[in-house]
Order: sequence, then structure tokens, then C-alpha cells
Amino acid sequence: MQMLAVIGASLAGLSAARAARAQGFDGRLVMIGDEPERPYDRPPLSKGFLLGHHLAQDLLLENADDNLEAEWLLGVGARALDAASRTITLDDGGTVTADHLVIATGATARSCPEFAGIGNAFTLRTLDDARNLAPHLAPGKRLVVIGAGFIGSEVASAATTLGMQVTVVSSDPVPFSRQLGSTLGWVVAGLHERHGVELVSGTRVKEVHSSAGWATGVTLDNGRYLAADVVLLGVGAQPNTGWLAGSGLALGDGVLCDEAGRTGSPGIVAVGDCAAWFDPAAGRHRRLEHWTGALERPALAVAALLGGGAAMPAAKPPYFWSDQYGTTIQFAGNAESSDRVEVEAGDLLSLTFLAVYYRGEDPVAVLGLNQPRLFTKWRRTLTRPLTLPLGSSVAGASLVGSLVAGSPIAGAHSAALVEDAPALSSYLVS
Repeated sequence: MQMLAVIGASLAGLSAARAARAQGFDGRLVMIGDEPERPYDRPPLSKGFLLGHHLAQDLLLENADDNLEAEWLLGVGARALDAASRTITLDDGGTVTADHLVIATGATARSCPEFAGIGNAFTLRTLDDARNLAPHLAPGKRLVVIGAGFIGSEVASAATTLGMQVTVVSSDPVPFSRQLGSTLGWVVAGLHERHGVELVSGTRVKEVHSSAGWATGVTLDNGRYLAADVVLLGVGAQPNTGWLAGSGLALGDGVLCDEAGRTGSPGIVAVGDCAAWFDPAAGRHRRLEHWTGALERPALAVAALLGGGAAMPAAKPPYFWSDQYGTTIQFAGNAESSDRVEVEAGDLLSLTFLAVYYRGEDPVAVLGLNQPRLFTKWRRTLTRPLTLPLGSSVAGASLVGSLVAGSPIAGAHSAALVEDAPALSSYLVS
């Protein structure tokens, strides 16, 4: 009987196990996870769980009909791997050797050294993180979010709902530009400001003020002081690959894989947030930290693992969604490969629109705010973008003209907005 070991018992690992059984693997299946919980859904942690709408049991991912017939080793992490023999050494000193390995160890929230030892500074990645943070979110308290990513934004939305005073600090000149490009980054920034959240961009924390190990505020490198009762560090995540040092696998920003998740070491694939799959369109390895990728891509990797050298279909373009202030934000594709953006439906002023990113005549990404049906239609049209030189990105203010053309903010305001993209956010708020 052959044996498949999945290292990582979250969505990507569970999806790999399901795919293996669905594809006919009837051997021994071992699931290894460093958290004591069974696989659970992470997106609600920054939304419904913090608001008390979901309990821990509501987040469980397993279905009654999964019938995985798996052996579960939970609460014990992987400490080392010998790729040649496919032997995993566990934190408790035990070992597991398998014919096939799926590495799905995910990522860990990045911390900031300035906040080391600060009791009211939190990250949010795991169920325990959410349990620790939730009691500190209360009406009237002041929350400072460091980093303008989507987890921090969702916490900001939840905290605002609870009646907190929220400030988001971003080191990027344009909030959310890494995900959406600079122009539409300003639009989403307008969504936050419209709901009373203050965004402070292009600056970093210079000093943390504390008393008895408790943060009372931060001073930014622009000289501004922000009082704080709670601090959330939303500065991204780093792949959990330290245990693979010396394993024989190629590592970079994640486990380096081909476009189907194969590591180059026979019998081993990597999936989920720890895996950097090769993207032929971008000409480089990319790590995607999105729920849909963790759900869908493991099936490709398992097929490559169990099917040998069979040709594999291309992975779907990246897709993610976020719920903030009652607005559903959906994005698919790669914004960095576009040369222009056009609003195809709705308008920016209402913050209900669908925008398409083009490269030449080809749609390469799509962003929808409260446009689920139209977004789904456009998502199907996405093609793989052409290879870009490193450093290519969505242009900023130069795209605003095409964005506002035909919308209620066209005309007299267009020229000013083309010259000053931040004015777009201010206009939306006003």
C-alpha cells in the first residue's frame, strides 16, 4: 500500500487530501498539522468571528461526506525534511516516511520588532490570534492598524462596526496599490474614509510609546503621534519554510515549484501560502495567499504528483474577495500586467462598479464592488497576460482619465483628477 503524507492541515492541505481521494488514491493518507484544531476557514476570522457572528465550530471545513479515511497527527509541527528519502521529522522527535508528500504548511503573520513584548499589539492569522484579539475590540477604543492589506482592512471594517476609532497606517504612498494598482487603490481608500476610518499613507512607525508593556500610542516617521488602545499588525505574512532548510528543496519566497506545484524533487509537491508556483505569464515564481488558490490549486498539484509526467492544465488566474463596510470587493487576475483600466459598469462615485484592466485589447484583471454577477462573467474572459519585465506596474494618475470617462465624475473634475490621483479619493468621500 502506498502512503501520502500532507504536511499542513488547513484549507490547502485538506483540499489536497480531498483531491487525492477523488483522483483514486486508495492508499494510506496521513495529515500533519501544528495546530490542535481540525481544518478551519480563515477568512471569517477578520470579519464575522471578531463581531461574534461566528463561533469556532462554524468555521470547520470538513464535510460529513469527505470520507478521507485519514490518520490525523495534530498539534505537532514538522521540524525537518529529507527530500531524498521523503522523511519528515516532527517536533516531538517522531518521523514519517511516505511515497508522496504534499507540503502545505502555509504562512505566518509578520511581526514588527518595535512591538516585541507589547501586550495589546496583535497579528491575525490563526484561530488563537482571533480569540486573543476579539476581547480588545470595544466601542470607544482607538485601533491603529499597521499596514493597508486586506486583513487589516477587514479588521478596520469590523472595528468601525463596533464603534471604534480606527486609523490605518500604510508605508505605501497609495493604499492597496499592491493588489489593485494605484488608481483603484485610491478608490478603495475612499470606501474606508467614507466610513470614518483615517488612512495615513507613505509613512512608517518610528517609535512605540508604552507603559508596563502596553502600547499607549505610536509616533510615525512624519512626526505625527497616534494614540492607541489596540494595535493590529497587518504587514503581510512569511511562508512557513524554515523547517525545509537543508532539505534539498529549492527555496525562495516559498517553496519554488513549477506551474503545477512540482518541486523538482520526485514525489513532492507544494501548495497554498507556502508555495511559490512558476507563473509563465510573469516569468517568475509567485506566491499567492488567496483562499481560492488554496481550494483549487491542490487538485492540479495532486494530479501532477500521482499522474507522473502528464500534461497539466494551467492554473486559473488569482482571485480573492473581501467584505468591508457591507461592500463586497472581488478581484481576479494580475493588475501589474495591465496598461490601462476602464470602468465597464456602474460608477466610481457610488462605489458600485466593475473595472477591467487591459493589456492591449486583452482583459487581464477585473475588480468589482457590489457587482457579483457581472464580475463572474468578466472573470471568465481573463486570459494569461504577456510576460512583463520585472518592475512593471499599473500606472497611477495617468489612468484616471479612462476610469472617469463616462462616469458622473467626468467632465470638469477629470483634468484635476488626472493630475492628482489622491484627489479621486477625496472627491469620493466628499
